[in-house]
Amino acid sequence: MLIDSHCHLDRLDLALHNGSLDAALDAARARGVAHFLCIGVSAANAAAVKGLAEQYADVDCSVGVHPLDLQPGAAPVLDWLLAELNHPHVVAIGETGLDYHYEPEAAELQQQSFRLHLDAARITGKPVIVHTREARADTLALLREAALPQAGVLHCFTEDWDMAKAALDLGFYISLSGIVTFRNADALREVARKVPADRLLVETDSPYLAPIPYRGKANLPQYVREVAEFLALVRGERFEDLAAQTTANFKRLFPLARVA
Repeated sequence: MLIDSHCHLDRLDLALHNGSLDAALDAARARGVAHFLCIGVSAANAAAVKGLAEQYADVDCSVGVHPLDLQPGAAPVLDWLLAELNHPHVVAIGETGLDYHYEPEAAELQQQSFRLHLDAARITGKPVIVHTREARADTLALLREAALPQAGVLHCFTEDWDMAKAALDLGFYISLSGIVTFRNADALREVARKVPADRLLVETDSPYLAPIPYRGKANLPQYVREVAEFLALVRGERFEDLAAQTTANFKRLFPLARVA
């Protein structure tokens, strides 16, 4: 059994499945994917991800505002976020975090929003899903400042082992996506070998970042199997063992998720 721990079901390119999300989910289920975490990125898509979690028993969701989806000059409102998090199928907060690759000029606003999400995590006890790109020092500084009592996850991890180790030391999990299969991802594969088995998750981040051999095409939740199979090979583990371990890790990190 596999779990796609991070996908954007409301944004999938469904051409391969004749426009049918049902068919896309069935294709993933047929490949052993038993659960999906559909990720919120903005106030605008919160209703969509909650609606999908209400529609499908094997879909849960998160709610939050991605650092690149912030309204100019305005961080989200804590009361809004807490109200959204009260939904029974919202099992996590985010994705949130820092992305200085595209919007370094928005660093202060992104940090304000990230702190707000971390405050919501402290208030609710729900895990936080962190996006970080070219913001290593500030991401770790804010996580240390927050000192959350519960774990969270650095999703679609692309940084080096030093950052992974620092996040692990703070109690966070590391989630790897199809990027780990890319030819130029040697440093990330080194991280993949070193992450403790009980702190590893797998994801697609679909519709983005399809793994080899689908790179350049629309990503789909069914391809989380390629990610997991590749990771098992890199780590020298049986695929079945890695699948079972990452599923157990997901259930531990997201205890409110409806995973059988």
